[in-house]
Amino acid sequence: MRFKGLDLNLLVALDALLETRSVSAAARRVNLSQPAMSAALARLRDYFDDDLLVAHGKRMMPTAHAELLAPRLKTQLRGLEGLLTSSAGFEPASATRTFSIIATDYIAAVALAPLMAELATEAPGLGLEILSPHDDSAELLAQGKVDLLITPDAFVHPDHPVELLFEERQVLVGWSGNPLFQRGFTEADVFACGHVAVSFGRQRTASFADRQLALQGKARRIEATAPTFMAVPWFLRGTGRVAFMHERLARAMAETFPIAIAEIPFDFPAMREMVQHHRSRGDDEGLAWLRRRIAEAANPSVGQMDIDPDNKVYR
Repeated sequence: MRFKGLDLNLLVALDALLETRSVSAAARRVNLSQPAMSAALARLRDYFDDDLLVAHGKRMMPTAHAELLAPRLKTQLRGLEGLLTSSAGFEPASATRTFSIIATDYIAAVALAPLMAELATEAPGLGLEILSPHDDSAELLAQGKVDLLITPDAFVHPDHPVELLFEERQVLVGWSGNPLFQRGFTEADVFACGHVAVSFGRQRTASFADRQLALQGKARRIEATAPTFMAVPWFLRGTGRVAFMHERLARAMAETFPIAIAEIPFDFPAMREMVQHHRSRGDDEGLAWLRRRIAEAANPSVGQMDIDPDNKVYR
């Protein structure tokens, strides 16, 4: 198909070329041979009357004109993708589609796993690809490489629609044999303990709890840093260490691991978990349906655990 004299398939090739900056890598991405991708680049250069990519050592670097084209091209391709997905309609029972979502193991455990159990009968042709958060999560959403980003409000992209998914309290967790969980914590007790922290990505992005503690000027003695929340109980077992954790995840883990849960003995804000999609996907009926179903799975009617009124320790 041609538009203004250009084969529109070449735009997909151009997007791959500008992103990978490699003819061979771009060819693999769009399932073309390397000679075919080289021919596509030659046609693009002729159409735009610009080199687009020029050799620089072993790499190819975009020209100034290509740098201007890249974000506009990606936006237009994402818009076209949204047009195609919305025009076809969406019927969960018969749809065959895989959605990509950036989310922590916490979100996977408390929202996405329960949802997948329901989708097995409600929408058997749908799949979820869960990607771990990292330094470029928001940028991947902006580039249209993922369908949804689920993250605390401090990490959303400023240029794309975002909705509040839910709010959740933080609690203190530790080994069930830790005597402090029997008598209750004071604030001094919390910071006298060694701590397990969680950080993400190459830049070791801090978790919500760590960021809040830093904002409050509260320093901890961190004895271990885990790459995921699911790893935290292994660093607590048989020790006097403690960790800050989301209440629902802590409750779920307490069913499997020997951990105890206590109230944080000082003011601590609830975490606001957000869900975000690319602005070009606003008319994507399938994505809108998925956002609704995630919200329903993430906001069940949850009763509170019984708490000992004297020491604020969960039983």
